[in-house]
Amino acid sequence: MGQQETIDVDEVFRVETHGIDPIPDAERHGSAKDLFWLWFGSNLTFTYVINGALAVAFGLSFWQATAVVVIGGLSFFAISAAGLSGIRTGTATLVISRAAFGVRGNFPAGVLNWVVSIGYTIVNTVVGTLALEVFFAEIGWQSGTAGRAVALLTTLALTFAVAMWGHATVQFAERWMAYVLAAGFGVLLLFVLPGTDTAAPAGAAPGLSGWSLAFVVMLAGPFSYLPMPADYTRYLPRTTSLKSLTWMGALGGFLSSVALGVAGVAAATQTDMTDAVAGAESLLPGWFQPLFLALVLGGSVTNSIITLYSSSLNLQVLGIPWSRARAIVISAAVTALGSLAALFLTDFTTSLLSFLSLLIIVFAPWGGAFLADMLLRRCHYDADALHTGSAGAYWYRSGYHPAGITALLTGMTFAALTCDSELWTGPLVAPLGGADLTLLGAAVSGLSYWALTRRRVAAYAPAA
Repeated sequence: MGQQETIDVDEVFRVETHGIDPIPDAERHGSAKDLFWLWFGSNLTFTYVINGALAVAFGLSFWQATAVVVIGGLSFFAISAAGLSGIRTGTATLVISRAAFGVRGNFPAGVLNWVVSIGYTIVNTVVGTLALEVFFAEIGWQSGTAGRAVALLTTLALTFAVAMWGHATVQFAERWMAYVLAAGFGVLLLFVLPGTDTAAPAGAAPGLSGWSLAFVVMLAGPFSYLPMPADYTRYLPRTTSLKSLTWMGALGGFLSSVALGVAGVAAATQTDMTDAVAGAESLLPGWFQPLFLALVLGGSVTNSIITLYSSSLNLQVLGIPWSRARAIVISAAVTALGSLAALFLTDFTTSLLSFLSLLIIVFAPWGGAFLADMLLRRCHYDADALHTGSAGAYWYRSGYHPAGITALLTGMTFAALTCDSELWTGPLVAPLGGADLTLLGAAVSGLSYWALTRRRVAAYAPAA
């Protein structure tokens, strides 16, 4: 009886007590279908509408842009597969990646991942706030700064409350919000698709530059999830089928991202999508426009919830000696300050988006090396050693894994040389005809890691 009283139950509307510490088998619960709703709900975000519209802006036709959207959606198979190690170890992704880079070598990526998580949370918060502000105006409450402040506080409160409660509440909220958002965005598709212009645009073909930029835009979002899938699989029982988990998570992300991406492509063939919210709204009947703004807000919140939740685990990986619930207060405070700056300093949002897009130089290669390590180990790790520090098997040389760091730097070098962004243009972009090959940094780092470690890295086998 005394042993049962020590079990920390992961329940809805109860603050989660676990952080990056391994989840004991007695507290594991759920099934692979939970991952479907998590990735389906969290990706019912207006960002994919914007990404689809951008593909058309880069010169692609409806069918070409749709093909890019579908291929981008398939990347969720890699994202979902990255969560397999969470079942085996019961801990967060950025703890598991210590095996690839070493305890200290993993630290810089942990810092950047926290920055990316908070950055995307800020962007989503701003999008949701602006949509809610327009909603206030459409119902007759045009109160300027006060209205924007109330919209911001509402958006932050919805996000923070769910993320603070933790894992079980996150999954519960994503599932039920997905029901509502899927129905609403389904209606949006019914209004947007019939007027689609499927004819090829007049003028020159998009060329290699247009195609590569479209792929970068479509894949950058999914790739930013790579450091967090195990955060949501660590509670699943060890008996969970790895195949069903991969398929369920991938299908969830694929369906929502592709549906909304196609909506953006279709809208861009009919109207100016420079201001994507206003452009999409112009294609809708008046009675549906307030509901559309509510969908934009809801999608922003569902996405922000998982990025904010993972950021709290990230802070623990970085050594913050607080519980997950306390650590999330830091992330929430930074999100609030960043959102205030974005809403009242007009150039902040553009600068933030440019900075986040540049970080693909780091996260594509990081993801490639991490996935290569996971495949070589077949998702089997010494779970205790991941948390042991200098006494564990993943300390390597002074806390750094030379092969992992070398592979990461190799991939980053390739990505930097072939990156075409507002803040940086690599020297190989022009010789490549304007192509942005940043994402191939993942393949370069993954292959480099495999070449350096294929005879030395093996699946962990516990002593008999």
